[in-house]
Amino acid sequence: MTLATATTLATATNEHLANISNTLIYSAMAVYTLAFFAHIAEWLFGSRSKVARTAAALTAPQKAAPAVTVKNAGGTAVLERPQVVTRSAAGARDVPDGPGAHGGDVQGDLYGRIAVSLTVVAWAVETAGVVARALSVERAPWGNMYEFNITFSTVAVTVYLVMLALKKNVGWLGLPLITTVLLDLGLAVTVLYTASDQLVPALHSYWLYIHVSTAIFCGAVFYVGAVGTLLYLFKDSYENKLVTGGKPGRFATSVMERLPASASLDKFSYRVNAAAFPLWTFTIIAGSIWAGDAWGRYWGWDPKETWAFITWVAYACYLHARATAGWKGRKAAYIALAAFACWIFNYYGVNIFVTGKHSYAGV
Repeated sequence: MTLATATTLATATNEHLANISNTLIYSAMAVYTLAFFAHIAEWLFGSRSKVARTAAALTAPQKAAPAVTVKNAGGTAVLERPQVVTRSAAGARDVPDGPGAHGGDVQGDLYGRIAVSLTVVAWAVETAGVVARALSVERAPWGNMYEFNITFSTVAVTVYLVMLALKKNVGWLGLPLITTVLLDLGLAVTVLYTASDQLVPALHSYWLYIHVSTAIFCGAVFYVGAVGTLLYLFKDSYENKLVTGGKPGRFATSVMERLPASASLDKFSYRVNAAAFPLWTFTIIAGSIWAGDAWGRYWGWDPKETWAFITWVAYACYLHARATAGWKGRKAAYIALAAFACWIFNYYGVNIFVTGKHSYAGV
């Protein structure tokens, strides 16, 4: 076999693998769509539930303290126990977590299980598509935004499934996650699609596997934290309205009573963001080392570097705010959402609208 024949055969094989990858990504989107409708059915059937745990916990009247019987000189006297006023920590409430999207409904729970099963199948198909893309380009599939998108959505679903496997109360994340994944993949296969190609020489380094993989993982974890933070704000507003005697609408009540308590969502988001922050720090350090090897300087205030640093500062401010008594709760949540917005702009805005050393293959 001549060198030209071998090269032609290798090119044809790579193109075939690229076509297989595209087919698998579209197939994963189809299965994710079925999972999306199954989650919708879970929430719809769960809406018939009459649990209303949050409302009951917040509006139940305070029980009177029991009386005390005291013996006095051969007789008895009944004294009322003095009322004891207790104050919880600022923003804290004794509210139980909701039952989940299924709302305690049997059919809702069935559709929820179907949704998770379909999500697992879609995740496996998408993972195979990412692997096929890697084989077609003979490198890590992170050379452009199309490859980054399909890998990012795969990792985000992986984080969700691992939490489910660990028995974490994250069933509420299913519908927002699948919706985002479908939007992410739809954008990838239309606007961001880039044909298989090799990397520029500067990117041929083992740091590609270290730096980009941790960036993708951090983004997936930050996304999960952002969803938890956003739902915390909604649930906190719902609980505040109940405490002040307000009557939320039927739809709001149906959705909010099935979510975890605001305190649980707040704690979840904080732990997730705090866990990802050291890795994001490592991502920036690894990128600086790689920049030193590739461009001869560790830091040059390239737009990507600048916004990665801005994102780091924003999450550092959030973690600091959580450690400061006056900035817990909603104030800290706003900072967390602003930090994730910085990450999103660094992901999409910088790559699409700003030209810099990180701009290699258009998008």
